[in-house]
Amino acid sequence: MRNFHFPGRSLVYGRRAMCATSHPTASLTAVSVLKDGGNAVDAAIATAAVLAVVEPHMTGIGGDCFALIARPGLGKPVALNAAGRAPAGATAEWLAQSGLARIEPASPHSVTVPGAVDGWSRLAADYGTMELSRLLAPAIELAEQGFVVAPRVAADWAAQTAHISHHAGGRMHLFTDGRAPRAGEIVRFPALAETLRIVAREGREGFYAGAVAEDIVGELNAVGGLHSLEDFAAQRASYVTPISLTYRGVELWELPPSNQGIVAFMVLRMLERIGLPADPISVERYHVQLEAARLAFAMRDTFVADPDMADVPVEHLLCDAVIDELASRVGRTRRREDLGPLPQPPGSDTVYFAIVDEDGMAVSFINSLYDEFGSGIVTRKTGVVLHNRGKGFVCDPAHRNCIAPRKRPMHTLVPAMVLKHGEPCMVLGVMGAHFQPMGHVYVMANVFHYGMDAQTAVDAPRVFFDGDAVLVEESVPEAVVTGLRQLGHQVAARRMPWGGAQVIQIDRDRGVLAGASDPRKDGMALGY
Repeated sequence: MRNFHFPGRSLVYGRRAMCATSHPTASLTAVSVLKDGGNAVDAAIATAAVLAVVEPHMTGIGGDCFALIARPGLGKPVALNAAGRAPAGATAEWLAQSGLARIEPASPHSVTVPGAVDGWSRLAADYGTMELSRLLAPAIELAEQGFVVAPRVAADWAAQTAHISHHAGGRMHLFTDGRAPRAGEIVRFPALAETLRIVAREGREGFYAGAVAEDIVGELNAVGGLHSLEDFAAQRASYVTPISLTYRGVELWELPPSNQGIVAFMVLRMLERIGLPADPISVERYHVQLEAARLAFAMRDTFVADPDMADVPVEHLLCDAVIDELASRVGRTRRREDLGPLPQPPGSDTVYFAIVDEDGMAVSFINSLYDEFGSGIVTRKTGVVLHNRGKGFVCDPAHRNCIAPRKRPMHTLVPAMVLKHGEPCMVLGVMGAHFQPMGHVYVMANVFHYGMDAQTAVDAPRVFFDGDAVLVEESVPEAVVTGLRQLGHQVAARRMPWGGAQVIQIDRDRGVLAGASDPRKDGMALGY
């Protein structure tokens, strides 16, 4: 239990249903859908659409989505991958002629075909109970009538002024009187409202064919994109087989590659071998977790790609011999400057929310534009902010993750689910691009190793690396910062905190749901 003398958040309890999102309006939307008889999938789609309006820097219909769905008695979760693919024109010949060394974040080549709307439509048809038009209605009303800008949203929006100024559509739709809107101001997106209305009326075809697709393709082609209407028509979400790891008596489930969830598995397996110290807010805890993560992310960058088009050695990445070898490289007394050669196989910004409904269906859902406001390319007619997920590709033809026709990039989005005795017991996710699997490690270790409740686990200070630098939140004790420097880490303060977590715990013995929402965002958990 938290100390009530100090500022903080309590766990939110409910008996019948629960949601945890990064924005109050989204939480209210989820509960409204659930109380109107919708299930957790219905609530998830409505919530994703609302967040696409009220957190436009983080998510939108021009991005991708992923989901895990679990129900009592069904065993492993259902996993949906709604990642967009590169244009068919992104050929090896084009790449060679372009001379690209990397895919720049604001380039039209960073825009893969958005997968979110197709993912929403697929989930609604297969697992929902309400019409898509009903689920999109709250988002349409907010976009048309206006929403109030929340404090964290305003801060992030203002920090991206230069980024959203480079394209005429960004200046048209994302500025108020030539500037980023401020907290407490009302913003309207009439063009986006009309686009959402088309999707509500026509379903997925309203986005991937006709006037909306033509507008998006036209905007991208005008700035050098290779996209075609055929690319949009071909976009399809797919169900994939999730992967799992047993950790301290529970099963953590993640999306498989091309997602990076496997990084969390690698770090947790290394930490089990290395051992965590007794103090969760200690130099040693942060040091060994950072060192294990550096190795796991190096393995990710080498091996994780689209399994439809590349050999992704999942078993190799998680096998005992590889984990033992990597764990042996983690020293407790010094940062390792050279990670060493990586073991080779033989022969070779974002919104997340969690929802649990009255029938026990649990949904772990993530929807993203990648960078804040994605590519910064915004369609002038339809008001769609286009993501830049394609910057996750590399341009080396010999690399597994090289851009290619209709290929999916290595993807940072990783919703997660925890099962115990075959039943969902925790729904979790942590926003923050590359930080996400590290966020899963923090939450899993805090809850199942250190015994924290979900809100305490979410609140705890975070440390992560960016290149060679270790960036710490201001809440990290000065003694920890000093200790990390003494171990050889280049420590600096991060401008904004790391990520934003949402968690729901399911206590089947007591028949209670407990929700936690990250204070690093504007949101809240809400249940009844």
